[in-house]
Amino acid sequence: RGTGNSPWPAGWRGIALVVCGMGTGFVLGSAIGDAYSGNPQNLLQRRDAVPTLLITVVASTAIAFFFYSRGKASHLQARMAQAQRDAAEARLKLLEVQLEPHMLFNTLANLRVLIATDPPRAQAMLDHLIAYLRATLGGARATLHPLADEFARLNDYLALMAVRMGPRLGYQLELPDALRAVPVPPLLLQPLVENAIRHGLEPQVKGGHITVRASTRPGDDGGTLLVLEVHDTGAGLKTPAPAVTASGTGFGLAQVRERLATLHGTQGTLELIAASASGTSAFITFPLKLATP
Repeated sequence: RGTGNSPWPAGWRGIALVVCGMGTGFVLGSAIGDAYSGNPQNLLQRRDAVPTLLITVVASTAIAFFFYSRGKASHLQARMAQAQRDAAEARLKLLEVQLEPHMLFNTLANLRVLIATDPPRAQAMLDHLIAYLRATLGGARATLHPLADEFARLNDYLALMAVRMGPRLGYQLELPDALRAVPVPPLLLQPLVENAIRHGLEPQVKGGHITVRASTRPGDDGGTLLVLEVHDTGAGLKTPAPAVTASGTGFGLAQVRERLATLHGTQGTLELIAASASGTSAFITFPLKLATP
């Protein structure tokens, strides 16, 4: 068995391995050399026995140290990579745990308003909320899930909002079959939809429409990028002119940016673009990784 930092045998076992290797190599090497030269001799009677043994010891020690160092370095690199994966997974879990209460509190606040103004619609919304929570909490918590599950959860959420907003909210979800199994973090799109409803559709008396779309495009490095889009026909960004914003505000948007950075570094981006007339488009882009079978 190896130590915690290397697969090399620990303690006297490691020393015994090197010594046995030296002895075996010296004896077998001498025998092979004598057989090749046709002049077999007793090892103890050879004139060059001591120099040959010293060379064997030095060479074997150097070789053993080389393989020990390389094995230890590989073992440490593997442990570091595993620790980084565990840290990233734990960070994603933390961000998801922060997002779920945020969404739940918003929905409960909307439900409270409906209870006072429209009890039948409040009851329908409560039924949708129970179904949503059952689907969300019933499954195992995973760092990633299929994009189809993300769209299904988003459809449940929009159904909840449609109960409250009625005809003021229209929505459409577009997910190609080829992208249904692509792994993405849970609750990646919902904060963008919440943002579109709160800051885009709700300020307008007529409401508006939300379109969520998944597609791909070539990347600059020759790879393929997954593009997730959320478009709304709401009030638009509060900017003097159409522009691409690099920051975005709000708790949900900040969490989306953090999760993209944790998973994809600088390759994961979130952009908000103001439409020419009204409305806002949000684009999430990161390298496409197909699900492993």
